[in-house]
Amino acid sequence: MSPNPIDIGLKFELDASRRVLLASLQGSPAGATPPGLNGNWLQQAIADQGCGAWKIDAKAAGQVLQGCAGGKRLAPIPLAQAVDASCTVEVTRDAMQARLNITPPQGGAPITLDAVLAALSARNVCNGMLRDVIHQAVAQGSCSDLVVAQGTPVCHGEDARFESMLDLARSRMPRVDLSNRTDYRDLGEITTVKADTPLMRRHAPTAGTPGVTVTGNTIPPRPGRDARFTAGLKGVAYAPGDPDLLVAALAGQPLVVKGGMQVEPTYVVDSVDLASGNIEFQGSVVVRGDVQAGMRIKASGDIEVGGVVEAAWLDAGGDIIVKGGVVGDHGRRKDDPARVRCGGSLSAAYAQQATIEAGDSIFIDDIAVQSHLCATHHVMVGKTRRGQVLGGHIEAMLSVTAKVLGSPLRVPTQIDLGISPTLHSTLLDLAQQRDAKETQMLEVSKLLDLAARMPGRLPAETLEKARRTAEHLSATIADLRARQELLTQQIEVAQTATVTATQHLHEGVKVELGSQQFAVPGEHGPSVISLVDGSIALNPL
Repeated sequence: MSPNPIDIGLKFELDASRRVLLASLQGSPAGATPPGLNGNWLQQAIADQGCGAWKIDAKAAGQVLQGCAGGKRLAPIPLAQAVDASCTVEVTRDAMQARLNITPPQGGAPITLDAVLAALSARNVCNGMLRDVIHQAVAQGSCSDLVVAQGTPVCHGEDARFESMLDLARSRMPRVDLSNRTDYRDLGEITTVKADTPLMRRHAPTAGTPGVTVTGNTIPPRPGRDARFTAGLKGVAYAPGDPDLLVAALAGQPLVVKGGMQVEPTYVVDSVDLASGNIEFQGSVVVRGDVQAGMRIKASGDIEVGGVVEAAWLDAGGDIIVKGGVVGDHGRRKDDPARVRCGGSLSAAYAQQATIEAGDSIFIDDIAVQSHLCATHHVMVGKTRRGQVLGGHIEAMLSVTAKVLGSPLRVPTQIDLGISPTLHSTLLDLAQQRDAKETQMLEVSKLLDLAARMPGRLPAETLEKARRTAEHLSATIADLRARQELLTQQIEVAQTATVTATQHLHEGVKVELGSQQFAVPGEHGPSVISLVDGSIALNPL
């Protein structure tokens, strides 16, 4: 049975002016602690005084309970107090949000809308206030970290961009079917356009729209960067009255290039042999049949061969597609060895004693036997067929992937990965070109500065020529800088190069990455070779 407060000398007194409940003890004979004398009992006693919702002073409550248990006297002390609701407002570091915290009342007055608005005003919040959210929070009487003001985000300007007007413009990537399977042999059909066909539109950069913080400060946008069609594009012209639209100037193949589009006509021949003679063509070449031994094809665009390339010399500025295989002479003709070279990617069914160089990637479907394959990015052997690299020398900057690398007979197979020496030489050449152009720019700038300080000193024709030269040099320097940055990024990516055998990796395979070398020990199943903590390591796939 819980003790009666009066019986143990506990007296309550309400100080209405301060909204405080005072407790005192008159004292009673010391004896055993009455049963049920605990915190719940005291809380109920306070509730009986009509102050159950008030904030209880824990320290005072402890003193009262100890005094009651010991029969001691205790002067009046504040035991509970009515506390009004309160609120705080926090503004995020970027001043794009204001967040509200409402602590509910304990026997006091609930929070008011005016109190919340005053707290927002004290933190200089004047923009983007969410009125409905604020009203709902006030009605609920409590909230925690509630977003009650949202700034307007800045919208930076968009860079100038080029939009292809051709739905059927040829992609320079392997085609992906509806089952999300990549066919590395099918790089798409060659598309042609007629004269005056719209090809590409330039969209001017935008200025962007400013943002506004919750405190009313304006965030200025960053305007988009401008870009123009590259000068000297072949086979195209500006549309009459519209310098932002490229149209075809002749019938041929549209090719997307940096800063625009070109149109190159396509040369089609049944086969390349003594009857046709060697082919050198400013455009793309399609050979329906074979390219016989000793013949030459040089094209600024793509080369597509429907049959086999037999110890011939192929050079393409774009991609090379060989529906059959590439058979080489493995360098037996020292003065003029047969080779296949392209600036883009090469796709072939097989390669046998062939020398193949690709500016992008090489894809062999069946087998590569004692061949020298050199690609700037990737070499992949095996899609629907055997996918074996048997001997030879493979070079790639980013990856070499095959189903089977080497053979159980330990046929020597050399794989070189990582940074291509040509990249370093190209990067050095670009730096030298840029230095030369910047030196020229400095001299022209001195001339223009002289003209500005001494008007009339230079002939108008000389001054105009200097201005045109400065504009051309500035554009050239910017282009060289961009190319340097791209090559630097490629060199950094090369450190992640890998060799992958998806089925078997045999002894006899040697891997070289930069200055490090690794000889595969023993036989392995699916495996990957890569740099781990700065050293070449072999791990299961």
